[in-house]
Parts: sequence; C-alpha cells; structure tokens
Amino acid sequence: MDVNSPRASIVLAGGGTGGHISPGIAIAEALQEVAPEFDRVFACSTRAVDARMLEHVGADFTPIEAEGLSIKPAKFLRFARAFLAGRAAARALLERRRACAVIALGGYVTGPVVDAARKLGIPVLLVNLDATPGKANRWVARHARRILTACPTPSRPDFAERIVGMPVRRAAVASLPPREARERLGLEPGLHTLLVTGASQGAASLNDLLRLLLEQERAAFGGWQVLHLVGNADAAPIEAAYRAASVRARVVPFLHEMGLAWGAADLALSRAGANSVAEALLNAVPTVYAPYPYHADLHQKWNAQPSHDEGIAMLCDDLIDAARNRSTLGAALVALMTDQVRRDAMRVKLLARPREHAAHDIARVAVELANASAG
Repeated sequence: MDVNSPRASIVLAGGGTGGHISPGIAIAEALQEVAPEFDRVFACSTRAVDARMLEHVGADFTPIEAEGLSIKPAKFLRFARAFLAGRAAARALLERRRACAVIALGGYVTGPVVDAARKLGIPVLLVNLDATPGKANRWVARHARRILTACPTPSRPDFAERIVGMPVRRAAVASLPPREARERLGLEPGLHTLLVTGASQGAASLNDLLRLLLEQERAAFGGWQVLHLVGNADAAPIEAAYRAASVRARVVPFLHEMGLAWGAADLALSRAGANSVAEALLNAVPTVYAPYPYHADLHQKWNAQPSHDEGIAMLCDDLIDAARNRSTLGAALVALMTDQVRRDAMRVKLLARPREHAAHDIARVAVELANASAG
C-alpha cells in the first residue's frame, strides 16, 4: 500500500488492535477535511488486524516491526532487535513521505516511530486513548510536543493538556433507522436486537457466557435476536447454541461497518475498550460492559466506569468462567433484556449527552504542528 509521493504528510503511528486503528481512521478522515494538502500515512504494527482494517478503508499504510518491552532476557533481546529494525524502517518512511508531524496513537509500534521522529526533529502529537496511560504512551509523552487524551486519566490527572473525547470513524456511526439497519444485516426488522462484541479480537468468555445463557435463561431471549461478533473463535458451536435455543442470530467474526451494528442494537454486551465505549455512547446504545480481565491495571474498567456512574450503562467484572459470570454479568444482561422501561430510560439519557468533535479537534492540533514544521 505504500507509495512514493512528493507531498508532505502527517503520519499516524499505532496499531495492534482495532482500538488503536479505529481512532486513527477517524482522525485521518478529519485530516482529509481540514487539511487535504497533507497526505495521511499509517505506520502500523505487523499484526493482521491492522492490515485488514486499513485495507478495507483504502488507507495508505506501512507495517513497522515492534515488540513489547520485557525484563526477561530473551524477550528483551527480541524487543531491542525489533526496536532498532522498526526505528530504521520508520526513519525511512518519515523521510520518504516528507513527514511534518506524527500522531502517536499507542501500542508497541509508537516507540520506534516516535524515536525516529525525535531524531529527525519532527514534532509528535500524543493522543492517549485509555483511562490509564500504558508504558508506551508514558514514554512517548516525554518526547511529544503536544498531548491530548480521549478520556480522563485519574491515575495521572495532569498527563495531557486537555480531554478531547474519543475519535470515532464514520463507519462506526449509525446512519440508518433500526429497522433498515437490521434488514441490511440480514436480521428480522421487528425484533429487539442484542449486539454481542468482544471488539476486533473477540472475547472467548463472552462467547461462553452467551452459550450458557441460551441454555439456562432461554425465556429472557423471547422477542430478541442477536448479532454476535465472535472474533477469532470458531463460530460453529455458537451458531449451534442459538439454533438449539430457537433464537434468531447472525454470528460473524468481525464487522467493518459497525455503524450498522450499533444502529440495529437495542442493547449491547461489550468489552470496555475506550473505542467500544465511545461508539456505544455516540450511538446511544445501552450497554453491559465486561472489561478485559487480563490487564494488570484493569484499565478497561476505568473506561466504562463513568458510564456506569451516570446510569447509562452497567459494568461487571468478567470472571472468565461462564458459570461464575452467569450470576453477575449474565444477571445484569438478563435484567436489561427483560426491562424495556429501564432500557428506554438509559437511552433517553444517552441521547441527551452532548456530542463531541474529537477527531476534528485532534486533526487541527496536528495540522498546527505540521504547518509549523513545514514552515
């Protein structure tokens, strides 16, 4: 996808998950509107999810080798080798594409790209996407000219100059009425619709929980259908569980047009990545959040906590085991599926929230840096 170009560019560095790539796509869309004179280039990770998402939108991207930092000798050696190789590749990219600014979005790949930018004197804008800034972002912050954050950072309240909100790509914004969105997805227009999503990688524990609920809470699914994004999991056992329970469902690994999914949904069960939380808020979908349970700092929990506190979502720990989750996470989901009055009240609150313009705010700051650098 990489092409030679005489035009100056703004490079968006980050990747490894949809949570990094999706906001980058939103910022790139805004850059196209506010500064079409700059090319937009992604320096992403080598993971397949990055290429899949960026190819889908026709983005210009170059994978950069990177590994996570570890103090274990063998892993540290891999990190060091990847860092040096990634920095060399990033430097070549920045020089070839006449980069005037770098927007750092987080993830391992930001390290070598930002280090290359620093050595070339290219200004860096850090966009922090999580309530708890990770190791990569904390390092990048020491070298960034400007720092914005998508959400409050309670553990580091002075981390960024201001909170701008989460950039959301156009394809994740509902643009059709619910009935039409359901028809486009091959669902029944008149049924209540539950969206189950573990984000770009899927969530095995949520898949397991739904299979158990279909067996033991069948009555709760009366009048409902399910759009279930299973990620990398084998779809066959999950499809079989819906058939056995006589529940209409569409089971797919991944959906690029998440705006259709949110537009079709009356309720969602979701991981609590910052991007997923932002999409649910923007599309006014009441959601039960199950934060990723394997992060040491449990930062996904803090992404969803404000929505829980406002009464526009429910937040439950993911206990991983389906039987344990049934009485907590499963009970919260069933309670909302069987209480339309409560769902409607949550949606009214969601619709009353002010809309943010995060992608354009970030784009304007990046353009300020790029213009100053080019000048």
